[in-house]
Amino acid sequence: MKRFFGGATPAVDRIVIGLGNPGDGYANTRHNVGFQAASRLAKRARVEFSVKAAESRIAEGSLGSVRVAIARPQTFMNDSGRAVKKLLDRYRLGPDAIVVVFDEVDLPLGKIRIREAGGPGTHNGMRSIVGAIGDRFPRVRIGIAPQREDAVIDAELAEYVLAPFDPAERALADQMIVKGAEACEVAIRDGIKRAMDLFNG
Repeated sequence: MKRFFGGATPAVDRIVIGLGNPGDGYANTRHNVGFQAASRLAKRARVEFSVKAAESRIAEGSLGSVRVAIARPQTFMNDSGRAVKKLLDRYRLGPDAIVVVFDEVDLPLGKIRIREAGGPGTHNGMRSIVGAIGDRFPRVRIGIAPQREDAVIDAELAEYVLAPFDPAERALADQMIVKGAEACEVAIRDGIKRAMDLFNG
């Protein structure tokens, strides 16, 4: 049987999926804070992205007593749903077992919002995921809009999200990436409601 199915299914309880675009040219852009939060979480779990499967780079390990896979899909952002569906198939889990962390242009930099479920908003990666698996999964949204809530984004939206943070924003952006990773860890270890209580203030 292993010959046909590639061996036993890796045993994990939850999957954290950081959204972004693969490639060095996108690494430090606003649109890739999901990748960066996933990388920070992997460091906290002391694991490496050593597995290439389900069109993703995956780090497998544990957060406390919870066995976890931390994934960075290698499809481009607009096709994230294809990789997420393959991750669920690989680990034989349902949508409620994932936590997706991603950039949110409808939130100002410095804000994080955690939700148990819901629609995709204006995010193309989330739209792809909801189209592939439905909307009943937890997510951690990291704000990337200008800090002043009444500020207007001058550039085209695609141009804005695919640009690096301004030098004046970089320190706060780094703090929020760390906070996003912490929020994912709390959601995995202690539950999404606990994470919402701690980080949605």
